[in-house]
Amino acid sequence: MNSPVLVAVAWPYANGPRHIGHVAGFGVPSDVFARFQRMRGADVLMISGTDEHGTPLLVQADKEGVSVRELADRYNRQIVQDLAGLGLSYDLFTRTTTRNHYAVVQELFRGLYENGYMLKETTKGAISPSTGRTLPDRYIEGTCPICGADDARGDQCDTCGNQLDPADLINPVSKINGETPEFVETEHFLLDLPALAQALGQWLQGRENWRPNVLKFSLNLLEDLRPRAMTRDIDWGVPIPIEGWQDNNAKKLYVWFDAVVGYLSASIEWAYRAGRPEAWREWWTNPEAVSYYFMGKDNITFHSQIWPAELLGYQGEGAHGGSEHELGALQLPTEVVSSEYLTMSGSKFSSSKGVVIYVKDFLAEYGPDPLRYFIAVAGPENNDTDFTWDEFVRRNNNELANGWGNLVNRTVSMAFKNFGEVPEPGELFDADRAILDLGAKAFDVVGDALAHNRFKVGITHAMHVVGETNAYIADQEPWKLAKDPEQRERLATVLWTALQMVSDCNTLLTPYLPHTAQKVHEALGREGVWSGMPEIREVADDMDVHPVGVGVPEQDTTYLTISGDYEAAQAQWCRVEVEPGTPLAKPKPLIAKLDPELGETGPEWAPVNNG
Repeated sequence: MNSPVLVAVAWPYANGPRHIGHVAGFGVPSDVFARFQRMRGADVLMISGTDEHGTPLLVQADKEGVSVRELADRYNRQIVQDLAGLGLSYDLFTRTTTRNHYAVVQELFRGLYENGYMLKETTKGAISPSTGRTLPDRYIEGTCPICGADDARGDQCDTCGNQLDPADLINPVSKINGETPEFVETEHFLLDLPALAQALGQWLQGRENWRPNVLKFSLNLLEDLRPRAMTRDIDWGVPIPIEGWQDNNAKKLYVWFDAVVGYLSASIEWAYRAGRPEAWREWWTNPEAVSYYFMGKDNITFHSQIWPAELLGYQGEGAHGGSEHELGALQLPTEVVSSEYLTMSGSKFSSSKGVVIYVKDFLAEYGPDPLRYFIAVAGPENNDTDFTWDEFVRRNNNELANGWGNLVNRTVSMAFKNFGEVPEPGELFDADRAILDLGAKAFDVVGDALAHNRFKVGITHAMHVVGETNAYIADQEPWKLAKDPEQRERLATVLWTALQMVSDCNTLLTPYLPHTAQKVHEALGREGVWSGMPEIREVADDMDVHPVGVGVPEQDTTYLTISGDYEAAQAQWCRVEVEPGTPLAKPKPLIAKLDPELGETGPEWAPVNNG
């Protein structure tokens, strides 16, 4: 039986198109991991969707003069197109404004409430003096009262890692308009994190193989656990399913309570759409299942603290005890895989500040795999990394085009020109056996790196094998062998060996470069789908949800999803033997080289700023 692997991918916020900083953190790493796991035979469920609640959408809708639902609909469609275009192989990419999501979120909240982990308290809430609208914690910045950093947010300080309350900030200001917020008394439900601290600590201390920065940050959060508000004074979001609150349109659930539950609700929706309504349990209530959560570093606290605490409290595993509820004992994350920031000229990518390269523009100009390659080999896996056009051009031309593209093109071209098919090899020499042995061993080396989310190590070794194969061809000089009729068998052996290495390298690179991998598969004379691609599908919000939620969206509205038939793909994580006699054709160019001037100027839509 294949092991169930849940790949839970951060939910992009539906207040604008995605930029390459977003997909460097959550998109490409999660897809590389999911594709590898499918190739090794795991039963993968990769889920996510657009996050469509909270004040930021209201702010953006006001700016654009549209309703918040209209804004969410538009950006849901744009984000679906961006992520599908990048080749992200979601089993389901959905949204948080569905009937099913509302019902599942409210079931989790009710379970926590009934088990005693939701405290009703009067707190200080921040509002905008000019609009009267609630300001979310993350929309308030000021000086950290603990370490003195001047860019602390209302929920946490990234400099010292401490959880904060916006009322604690020194000189707080609204990020929306620069106003000094007013703090007023308001009643809310708070998640009783101190009552869950011991259970959280035991879970975190049992984590192994996490990226050190993620585990250290997460453990530090335990030192200052306080109850955290899980409701907001806002009229856009999931209603609070408690008598006396559920009809109050001025209060909704906190967007970060709602968003993380999306991993579960998306899994339930996927099972419904697959025609197996209980299949989600294979990944959620099965102790043999593993789950990996992918995101940028600014979301660690919600995935290593808030979400696990919600799961523990729902099944009664904190200090207050409690009972399991309808969804059962749900599995906590196996690993929280967080990337650092991809920056541009040293500044964090930010649409609002004009520091941005949009995915849609990048894909239209250069296609998906050059971006996927750059993120994998030079992205922010363990450190903040600066994107420059010069580095992008260098990586594309020197490594992808001159290294990998040239290896495929010249190997297949020579075999086609001299034999018209994959030749029958003769006796192998030591040089042949050495390169073939390198290829065979690479599956373990790269596979181990991918299994442990060390994507840069994996692709670096795969490209090392590409380089060694190019060196093997240079040493064997098949173009000289082709001129000597007496060396015909040796020529066949060298080219067969080189074709086998092209096949091996293509398998190693498939999780990273799935679009290119399909082309190489076909260049080797093979047929069918090698690497499965996502599809955009329009669906109706027609789930007959249970338990019935409060104020769920109306039935049968339509929206776009991403899904795909990945089981039909042939790609497996092992050597695929090249078969002598397989017809070959003259290969088409694999990877376009870029004008070196691009590295100095950038494209018109994202020019290099030399100021």
